[in-house]
Amino acid sequence: GMQSHLQALLSLYKLFCPEQVTITLPGKMKTYFKNSEGPWKAAITAVRQRNQGTSPLSQAVFLGTCQPQSRKRKWNAQLVIPASSTNTNNLEEDREKSHVYLYSTNESIPVEQLRTFPQLLQNICCLEFPSQMGSVLTNPLLLHYMNCVKDESIYLRLYYWMGQMLQEECTWCVVDNPYEEEFKSFLETVYKAECFLQEGFSACEEFLYKTLPLWDGFCCRSQVLRLVSWIPLSSFSDIKSYLYDPLAQLFFTSSIYFKCSVLESLKELLQNWLNCNVIQVDLEFSS
Repeated sequence: GMQSHLQALLSLYKLFCPEQVTITLPGKMKTYFKNSEGPWKAAITAVRQRNQGTSPLSQAVFLGTCQPQSRKRKWNAQLVIPASSTNTNNLEEDREKSHVYLYSTNESIPVEQLRTFPQLLQNICCLEFPSQMGSVLTNPLLLHYMNCVKDESIYLRLYYWMGQMLQEECTWCVVDNPYEEEFKSFLETVYKAECFLQEGFSACEEFLYKTLPLWDGFCCRSQVLRLVSWIPLSSFSDIKSYLYDPLAQLFFTSSIYFKCSVLESLKELLQNWLNCNVIQVDLEFSS
C-alpha cells in the first residue's frame, strides 16, 4: 500500500515530471526532501544584488541553509589561526626552565619549548601536542611531527577544526561576507601546509567538492585552484562529478586567463598524483 515516504518520493517526481505520475496524491504530507534549488536561488540572488548594488541579504546562506553569523565572529573580529598552546597548568614555570632539562625530563614536553629541529627529534616521543590543532598550520616543527608520527587522532582533530573554519568563512557560500581578504589568507596558509606535507587535507577536499558547484570562478580564484592541485587521487566517477564537471561549466564561459589557470592547476594536480605514486612504488620496492 501507499506509505508516507513513497508518497513523498512520488510527489517529488510529479513536481518535475507530472506526466510520469498519474495517480492522485494527498495535498498535505510530511516534507521528506529539501528544496534542491535552494543553493542556486541563493547564489543567483546574491550575484543579482551585488551587481545592482542593492541592500545585502539579511541572513547568511551556506549551501541552501540559513545560518547565523559565526559565533567566533561575535567575540573576535578577525579570522585567526590559533597559536601553539598546551593544556599544561604550569606552562609559565616550564618556560623558565633551562634547555638542559628539556632533554633530560621524561614528562611530556609542551610544544612552546621547541625551537629547533634537533630538539624535536630528541623529544619526539614525549611531545605534548597543542590543545588547538589549527596552530600546526603555521608551525613547521609541528608539521614535521605530523609527518613523522602518523597518529590518526591528530589528523582527525585537524579535520574537524578545518572543516568548521572553511564552512563558516567561505566567502562565496556565506552571503555578504566582509572578510574576503582574511579568507584568502587562510586558504593560502592551508595551501602552504599542504605543500609542506606533500599531501592534501581531507577537510579541504570535502570543502572543494561541496562548494565548487556554487563558486563563481572569481572569488579567491588563485587560492581555490591551488587547493585543487592537492586533491588526492580517487575514482574517476568522483573526480568527474565533483571536480571536472563544476570546473567545466566555468571553463567554457570564462576568459582565456581563467582557462589557462584551470589547465595549470590540473597540470599540477597530475604532477602531484604522479609524485605520490612514485613514492608509493619506491616504498613497496624497498620493502
